[in-house]
Amino acid sequence: MLVVEGLTCRFGTKAAVDSASFSVAPGSFVGVIGRSGAGKSTLLRTINRLTPATEGRILYNNVDVTALRGKELRQWRARSAMIFQQFNLVGRLDVLTNVLMGRLSEVPFWRSLAQLWPEEDVAIAMSALDQFDMAQLAAQRADQLSGGQQQRVAIARAMVQQPEIILADEPIASLDPRNTKIVMDALLRINKHFGITVLCNLHSLDLARSYCDRLLGVAAGKIVFDGAPAELTEHVARELYDLEANEVLGAAPTDVSGATVPALSSAAAA
Repeated sequence: MLVVEGLTCRFGTKAAVDSASFSVAPGSFVGVIGRSGAGKSTLLRTINRLTPATEGRILYNNVDVTALRGKELRQWRARSAMIFQQFNLVGRLDVLTNVLMGRLSEVPFWRSLAQLWPEEDVAIAMSALDQFDMAQLAAQRADQLSGGQQQRVAIARAMVQQPEIILADEPIASLDPRNTKIVMDALLRINKHFGITVLCNLHSLDLARSYCDRLLGVAAGKIVFDGAPAELTEHVARELYDLEANEVLGAAPTDVSGATVPALSSAAAA
């Protein structure tokens, strides 16, 4: 169980995350929604401890994550793997080496520097690439891949960390519709097949309603909505997205099977 208690992250006088409190059961697929600049990315980065919390606590299975240091902190970052919007691959390195970097918390630094990866780790990395139909590109430079292919490599890198939680920060923001579906389907498969908890920042409300079983709505760093997608009325959505509301509410979403889901209506907000 992941428990966030009064989590606050300030940059100067601005609170990017403001007293956020919620819990996430194992195996959940949680969408974090809200307008650009709402604090979604900072929330995930604070949970992973890439960004330090100013106040509050993060607990995982009753361990205070905010107090971890050194090796224990590195292990937490492996257990709560990040997937980034801009992929964060090393373009000049091949696909396999980029994926193997997900094993850095388990491999001595000198071995990784000399690229003397244990055979077991290479097998784990190739298996992860195969799951996302990328094994045939293992020897190709990462910067020669399309955006969708790079994101699948980034997901494979996260998977070789053998995580219990995946924190995906706008993983489809720069992708076309086809690759968006491929990447979101991959995250859903990870969640359902392996039982890995997924927290995924999404700007698109349609995608959030289609893939997630729970939504956290963030506005000005605060959690202002927490519930099932069906409970998110048009009124609440418009409060969340403000000037961006028409952009995210413009079309009726489709669910994972491709069937049309009724669009939010004003009646639903009554």
